Amino acid sequence: MAAVHSSWRRPAHYFLGSGLGIALFSSAVFGLSGSFAKALLESGWSPGAAVTARLTGAALILLLPAFLALRGRWYQLRSNWLTIGLFGLIGVAACQLFYFNAVARLSVGVALLLEYLAPVLIVLWLWVASRRKPGAWTIAGTLLSLGGLILVLDLTGAVVIDPVGVFWGLGAAVCLAIYFFITARQNDSLPPLVLAAVGLMVGAAVMWVAAAVGIVPLVFSTADTTLGAWRAPWWVALAGLVVLATVLAYVSGVMASRALGSKVASFVSLTEVLFAVVWAWLLLGELPAPIQLAGGLLIVGGVVLVRLDEIRGKPAGHSANSGTRSTPLDHANDVEPVP
Repeated sequence: MAAVHSSWRRPAHYFLGSGLGIALFSSAVFGLSGSFAKALLESGWSPGAAVTARLTGAALILLLPAFLALRGRWYQLRSNWLTIGLFGLIGVAACQLFYFNAVARLSVGVALLLEYLAPVLIVLWLWVASRRKPGAWTIAGTLLSLGGLILVLDLTGAVVIDPVGVFWGLGAAVCLAIYFFITARQNDSLPPLVLAAVGLMVGAAVMWVAAAVGIVPLVFSTADTTLGAWRAPWWVALAGLVVLATVLAYVSGVMASRALGSKVASFVSLTEVLFAVVWAWLLLGELPAPIQLAGGLLIVGGVVLVRLDEIRGKPAGHSANSGTRSTPLDHANDVEPVP
């Protein structure tokens, strides 16, 4: 127990560097995906083609590092086959396909705000599954996010929202919630790099199979893309999508989820919305309407309220050293104690 409590006395910058800092970096690079994908879609690519190229390229880049990280311990893959399969199928392939379909019909900012209702879904699921009412600030943060969603959709305003795009965005939210539950599991036998790499491989294989049977159409294009004020070859946008918004994003995202837990990591990752809006403004010239920006601020404001709820203290009776394997439900009320 002494070793556990000693971690509570570590300085605040330790937690920032090991958890929050990594989560913010992951959000920044993840936020680039919508802009790079939109550039490809507008040049003639289909959503399925963009997702397939993204996952395949990233899987190939991470193949050698993952092989070295395993060091011949192939049993790690066998013993974690279900986690890897769900991560690749739902957290990678389905999540990205749904999001890219949403981006094809909505602005990057609106599509991402819909996807990032995932933290609200996580809070509701943890409430139902654990039968333990969330803290007052967590509830307030959830309600704030829902209120922000109403403003983002601007249902009574002049902004026309494609209902099919909204459907794809909400589907992406469900997939993203599952992604956070999977990556938050404390599993020392499967390094984050290996989970990200093999998950991307599974996701890429799923996309190629779906394309082969005609479920997902693949339409590629070699036309130039538009990024900000520049015309760039198609491979520039694809390289950014693969290297920055996938390889770095997924590896850092898994690390952040394991450090912070599913609920906290999911709410901190809402900052991706802000990064995505800025990137879309700089690279695509897109900027949501003022009422949608206000809604975005409300949604991200939920991060602050939930975060405050996290640092107030652990519930009575919570064992800091139970000796059992951590699950997503174990992170429902994880906190990082104030030194």
